[in-house]
Amino acid sequence: MTAATREQEKGIGAGAELGKVSLFAGLPDAARAEIEKRVVTRTYPRNAIVINEGDFSDGLYVLLSGRVKVFSTGDDGKEVILRYQEPGEYFGELALIDEAPRSVSVMTVEPSKLSLISRDAFRDCLAKNPDLAFQLIGELTHRIRSLTDDVKSLALLDVYGRVARVLLNRASETDGKLIAERLTHQELANMVGASREMVTRILKDLTTGGYITMSDKAIVINEKLPPGW
Repeated sequence: MTAATREQEKGIGAGAELGKVSLFAGLPDAARAEIEKRVVTRTYPRNAIVINEGDFSDGLYVLLSGRVKVFSTGDDGKEVILRYQEPGEYFGELALIDEAPRSVSVMTVEPSKLSLISRDAFRDCLAKNPDLAFQLIGELTHRIRSLTDDVKSLALLDVYGRVARVLLNRASETDGKLIAERLTHQELANMVGASREMVTRILKDLTTGGYITMSDKAIVINEKLPPGW
């Protein structure tokens, strides 16, 4: 799929939102305002490709509204979903550091608004605010640790263990029980590297056992998930 026509706006909604993004939260107001002057905000329809794996492009994207999925596609066309992202999150940060091709693809899963910060604008801000470098290093370290956990999960856990890990990781931080998004069985299968049929059987057994309750809009974890399936 190709990205659809986008409406471009300068700084619409970006000023208030950048302060909520962890990468920029610690910046002085003046430094954040300088970045905001050079932000381009774009709106995308559902199922629009924002980044294509292998493309050469620069810049960091901040999700202002909507939802996107970050994924990779193999030579056989099989898709692996790495994560979903919500408003206030960002992606494409590696392009701020090197000039290598994009390592993943990003697609909207609902109409979305994103702000693009170019490499030049970010580096100008970095030169004036060296502490931003430490903030970026900290953010990248966190993501590396998360990716390491994902690799360990794929290597050491069976399919049930991987499904349980995804459910627990996506549960609300407030009570650890509510997953306020309804992933399809195929999406969940793509996230854990398993067949849809296997994931469907696991979810059915968890539902029958009373461990989870599934509705059209959410999943609720009713009690501690069993150690094995």
